[in-house]
Amino acid sequence: MTVQCQIPTVEVLVIEDDIRIAEINRRFIEKVEGFQVVGIATDESQAMEQLDILRPHLVLLDIYLPGSNGLDILQYIRQHYRDTDVVMITAAKEVDAIREAVRSGAFDYIMKPLIFDRLQETLIRYLDFHRELNRLNENGTISQSDVDRLLSGSTKKESGPDTSFLPKGIDKLTLVKVTQTISRAPDGLTADQIAKMIGVSRSTGRRYLEHLVSLGGVYADLSYGVVGRPERVYRQKK
Repeated sequence: MTVQCQIPTVEVLVIEDDIRIAEINRRFIEKVEGFQVVGIATDESQAMEQLDILRPHLVLLDIYLPGSNGLDILQYIRQHYRDTDVVMITAAKEVDAIREAVRSGAFDYIMKPLIFDRLQETLIRYLDFHRELNRLNENGTISQSDVDRLLSGSTKKESGPDTSFLPKGIDKLTLVKVTQTISRAPDGLTADQIAKMIGVSRSTGRRYLEHLVSLGGVYADLSYGVVGRPERVYRQKK
């Protein structure tokens, strides 16, 4: 599925030490209309050079890089490139790392293995956020409801799904159904299982589950099963 947008192309820099993963990320990003990868950096030196030359709108940043820490690069970007936003993409599960990324101004934090639907959701939300900022800038005035609407699309909720500002591809009624179903499954469910239970496709079920993960009410673990093939199992947070 492609995303239609009315704003200029978002230029993206991918900072990832594994070139194969970086290429996968590039292909995922450019599936979403309105985004273009303008550079790939595999270490801190390349990252600093390309940041200075390219001045991208958005950076996809791995937290672990050879001889450096992605969190340090995130803080550097926030200090020196105020018009550049950052999405952290990493296998790190440490709470401290996530807390530091949020405090340092990361737009979002996505866990590996990267799933296209989850990345697409973030990119759509990024477009919506800046589209709303542009609208408010053109109007010249801002109200409390404007602020609430703007933040509702980028702030994670702790008490269930936020349905006031849903990204494209997420329907309110289906989201409620998925939430209720996962809440009744203490052992967790896979995307395939929940899709069969609520009558949607597997990709749709996975998209809604990943949206709930992004909101903070659901978490996912990898289960290797009896044949060793990894599969994400989703559980509601207690």
